[in-house]
Amino acid sequence: MFPFAMTPQQAGEELLRFNKKMMAGLSSMSEVGPISAGVSNREVVYTDDKLVLYRYQARVEKRHRVPLLIVYALVNRPYMADLQEDRSLIRGLLDEGMDVYLVDWGYPDGSDRFLELNDYINGYLKRCVSYICEAHDLYRINLLGICQGGTFSLCFTALHPEKIRNLVTTVTPVDFQTPDNLLSHWAKNLDVDLMVETLGNIPSDLLNFTFLSMNPYRLTGQKYLDMVDLLDQPEKLKNFLRMEKWIFDSPDQAGEAFRQFIKDFYQRNGLVKGEVMIGDQRVDLKNIAMPVLNVYATLDHLVPPASSKALKGLVGSTDYTEVPFKGGHIGLYVSGRAQQEVPPTIANWLKARG
Repeated sequence: MFPFAMTPQQAGEELLRFNKKMMAGLSSMSEVGPISAGVSNREVVYTDDKLVLYRYQARVEKRHRVPLLIVYALVNRPYMADLQEDRSLIRGLLDEGMDVYLVDWGYPDGSDRFLELNDYINGYLKRCVSYICEAHDLYRINLLGICQGGTFSLCFTALHPEKIRNLVTTVTPVDFQTPDNLLSHWAKNLDVDLMVETLGNIPSDLLNFTFLSMNPYRLTGQKYLDMVDLLDQPEKLKNFLRMEKWIFDSPDQAGEAFRQFIKDFYQRNGLVKGEVMIGDQRVDLKNIAMPVLNVYATLDHLVPPASSKALKGLVGSTDYTEVPFKGGHIGLYVSGRAQQEVPPTIANWLKARG
């Protein structure tokens, strides 16, 4: 007999337990209620087309003097950084006294088809930074980039170093052609011109399918089997559904910006070669001479550690700090360990630099 084989009695008991879980799930689903998109109090302080700039309400009496602007990727919604009360990078930073702002890029539609990276970086992002500088009567602020938002932050800081006091990058791709970069292998021979000319904006469902295909067993099957064990626990079920909401609440991608990002970063690996052009300006990472904190995830399947760690030899800063986090791409923001380690690490590093 195989060690995993069940007797008829054991199989019956297992089916009975499964049935009880499913019945409990009907009750739990009715108790879940609305799924929030972000949990920390905030206010809209600036808008620009579909972009919204938020400032978060302080949670301690004294805020750090230099505000921190968080820049998220275009491909997902930024509330992943504020997912739930006990799983929130933003709440952790607020508790450490940081004055936190966040860029929400919004949902592109057909009118945004021809937006380029220059519009995002030298347009929207630059105007957000200028707004915050003016509001605080400062010349420079702190910048924190997440994933593709970290790549955007590197480009912005290299082009406008006079605007940034300290730069923090988290799970940020820098070298887009490391051998273990599965996305790079997929993108290498992608006919992105045909894709954009055919589709216009790139549908979010297509990108979601691509990301799920990187770990198909876990992300499209196993997690839903695991969910059965949560069906009789309404709060844990709600947390599961909150993550599901975030995964599938993805914006389409502006066609021209997507074309440029795939070609210049993935196919040409232009960031590490110093060949990326944003508008008529070349991105030279050596211009980043201010302090840099680079946090990467050791188990990241989307942005391999080697991709992030390449930053060390490219920036011009003499104050470069590299911090590994034992976890995955999303775990760096939502895992229990991350709540204890990541916000204090970032906040203490910033406080030590004025």
